[in-house]
Amino acid sequence: MFAFSAPWILLCLPLPLFTWFFLPAVKNVQNQVLHAPFLRYMKELMTAHSFSLRAYVRHYTVAALLWICLVIAAAGPQWLGKPMDVARSGRNIMLAVDISGSMQIADMSFNGQELPRLTAVQLIAKQFIQKRKGDRLGLIVFGSKAYLQTPLTFDRDTIINRLEDSSVGLAGQLTALGDGIALAVKHLKDLPENNRVLIVLTDGASNSGHFSPLEAAALANDYHIKIYSIGFGADQLLVPGILGMRSVNPSADLDEKTLQLIAAKTGGQYFRAKSMTSLDQIYNQINQLEPTAEELIKYRPETALYPWPLAAAFLIAFALLLRRAWRCKIDRRGRPPCLPKKGNHRGLPLPQNSQLLWRRVYTRGMRLWIF
Repeated sequence: MFAFSAPWILLCLPLPLFTWFFLPAVKNVQNQVLHAPFLRYMKELMTAHSFSLRAYVRHYTVAALLWICLVIAAAGPQWLGKPMDVARSGRNIMLAVDISGSMQIADMSFNGQELPRLTAVQLIAKQFIQKRKGDRLGLIVFGSKAYLQTPLTFDRDTIINRLEDSSVGLAGQLTALGDGIALAVKHLKDLPENNRVLIVLTDGASNSGHFSPLEAAALANDYHIKIYSIGFGADQLLVPGILGMRSVNPSADLDEKTLQLIAAKTGGQYFRAKSMTSLDQIYNQINQLEPTAEELIKYRPETALYPWPLAAAFLIAFALLLRRAWRCKIDRRGRPPCLPKKGNHRGLPLPQNSQLLWRRVYTRGMRLWIF
């Protein structure tokens, strides 16, 4: 269906006629605020050279077409597709991902290759985000400080792109877990109470920031925000030593007790992910959260059509410019070939300095058309 986004702008179509017939002409030209010398040259030119009735009709027709195209483009023509039912669950899920220096430890295995922890999280979380159709998702990254990467949105592709753009150490080398939770609370607290969820993933202990993790968890509990905490990192990693390979625990700094308290305080659950497989299972388990009652909303795809009348206006203006430039080219003597050689249509001599006059009109007119 064809429609206008701002149909009231179409009321401006008769505005030039209203201005021409109903507004009085300016008589006192001495007190004009805006001085346009080009108009004076045009007035002298009109007295020196007349136009036929057909030329007047042609010029006003072109001007009317230009005005109609511009007004139609400003009114926002658009094509509305067929109405579609879109399911929206109403859940608001904020993802808080640790990107501190320890997330570069390559203790995750994928297809026989060792991957850094952040790369593994990006691969698994991408699948989780793609499954959350109808939910609003947001992304927070935290290191020494916490930053909002993406506010809550239905655009899952944007969330995935911003997650993939995140790199280790972008927010600092330390871990401000409490600030990450507090920032999520700030963006979730004004939303409906029954669908506020925060999924926080970290691989260490909080050692930076203004809020402690438990203080931020208490704040989340006050706003009825449920937190699902994930402790990430392998518990065994082979590293070269003096006498050969030796086994170390790369997750020795993981504060599981604090993560458990955070989840328990807010009515959520704590998960421990030691591999990419277990992390995928955890996200699938979280993905089974019962959404609130689904709401069907009507959506009509919109296709903007304003470029077409706008392009038509530019083409008409450009064609008129070329036509005038071709007909009124200045020859070597500075005289447009469209003027009579000895006088005007009445046989009278042309005004004094006519060559200079036409040169000024042509030069100023070209400047107006181009700029």
